[in-house]
Amino acid sequence: MKIVVIDGQGGSIGKTIIEQLKKNSFSDPIIAIGTNSIATSTMLKAGADFAATGENPILVACEDADILIGPMGIIAANSLLGEITPAIAVAVGKSKAEKILIPSNKCKITVAGMHDLTLGEAINQAVQTVLNYKNEK
Repeated sequence: MKIVVIDGQGGSIGKTIIEQLKKNSFSDPIIAIGTNSIATSTMLKAGADFAATGENPILVACEDADILIGPMGIIAANSLLGEITPAIAVAVGKSKAEKILIPSNKCKITVAGMHDLTLGEAINQAVQTVLNYKNEK
């Protein structure tokens, strides 16, 4: 299974996702792709097996990923203070991968019907979704 964690800014959401997956004995390789080098470095230090930085690695990874996971802003052009290019948003949206998105009000996207979760609770749910997905395959 090819799982790709995408994050920007400081990479803290991606870092937490990777740490929790590793803590839960997730054995498949985790590919971390940051929109900037700081995010990539942070996710690599958290235990990602492979890492890359920038738009093109995200575009390529979206083509054959089984799971894409990251903050909700990865589907919105110009979010994360402009780090998500329109091409990234389109590639994530078009990908046949299961998309697991972490809601964050920082992206100016509100999901109606969402319970008010802390960022940590949302990440926990996302990690559990990945683990359930893997067990179903």
